[in-house]
Formats: sequence, C-alpha cells, structure tokens
Amino acid sequence: MLHALYLLGIAAFAASGVLAAHRANMDPFGGFALAFAAAISGGTLRDLVLDRHPLYWTRDWLLLVLIASVAALTMFYLRRRSLPQRTLMVVDAVGLAVVTVIGARAALDAHVTPVAVLILAVVTGVTGEVIRDVLCGEFPPLLLREEVYATAALAGAAAYLGLHWAGVPDTLNTAASASLVFALRLAAVFGDLHLPRLQRATG
Repeated sequence: MLHALYLLGIAAFAASGVLAAHRANMDPFGGFALAFAAAISGGTLRDLVLDRHPLYWTRDWLLLVLIASVAALTMFYLRRRSLPQRTLMVVDAVGLAVVTVIGARAALDAHVTPVAVLILAVVTGVTGEVIRDVLCGEFPPLLLREEVYATAALAGAAAYLGLHWAGVPDTLNTAASASLVFALRLAAVFGDLHLPRLQRATG
C-alpha cells in the first residue's frame, strides 16, 4: 500500500507542476521541467540530508516514466479542456498529504530523532511546491503566505509519529495521517482556513 500511495503522491505533484506551468503560460518543456521539479525535489533534499546514496529516483525507472507520462497526459488534457481555478491546489493537496507521510516513514527508518522526523517529513512534502512556485515567478511561494500548507504537513507528520509510537499498524497510520494533511489543506482552500499574518504592533 505504501508504494502505491507513494506513486500516487508523485503523480499528483507531477500534475501540479504541469498545472502551474500552464497557468504561467510556459511551453511544454517548462511543463516537463516543473513536473519533475515538483515531484522529486522534496525526496531528493531529504535523501541528501540523510546521506542516502544513490538518490532514490536514479534507481527507479518506473518513477521517472510515471512523472513523464503524467506530465504528458496532463498537458494533452489541458490543450482540450480548462480546469477549475482551484484544481491545482486540490491536486497539490493529494501530493502533499502522501509525500509528507512517505518522508516521515523514511526518516523513521533512518533512526533519526523525533524532531528530525518532523522536519524531514515537512521538507519532503513542501520542497517541490516551493521550487515550483519560484520557477513560476510566484513570490512569496505558497509556503510563506498565510495559507495552511507547511502547518498541514507538520500536523500530519506529528500524527504519523504519534500513531507509530502508539503501535498503530502502518497501513492505518499512513491512511489516517495522510487524510489529516489532505483535510487541512482542503479546509484552507475551500473553507478560508489560514494563519494570522505577521503585523506590526500598534499603539
């Protein structure tokens, strides 16, 4: 189940990269570039921090084929139909939910400290989005706005860690923690859930 969810998360981030490129009026090369950047950046940074070599995507041809295929199919679809404005955020929420949990699992397998598990899970989840937004010229990236994004990833990572300590089976833990991240992101997208902005004190 974990590997299937992993592929789902990668596919969702690849599609979100193409959707972002489409919104930024990029050409097909830009679409492929953003698909790969969004899909593999978080895991790459995590593996570099954990000193895991070779990098995971250099050994997995299926993963690279999946990213390229999803990117091509998404571009093909967008040439014929338009998508609702919030589609990018919903697709991205799927990727964030799944990849965050994958990052937490990888960090636990590396036997790092609990705080490091949380940090690496969030890094795995949000790095692709940051690079995608920067390449699209969106400043500040979604991560640094008042949107509940990294906060949702942190909540999911904490839930995964807590349920792991409680002895919850990994399949149930993965589903519950990923669902929490996804639900928080949907609440932010559709329910106007956001963090307060930093403001200068008055008076």
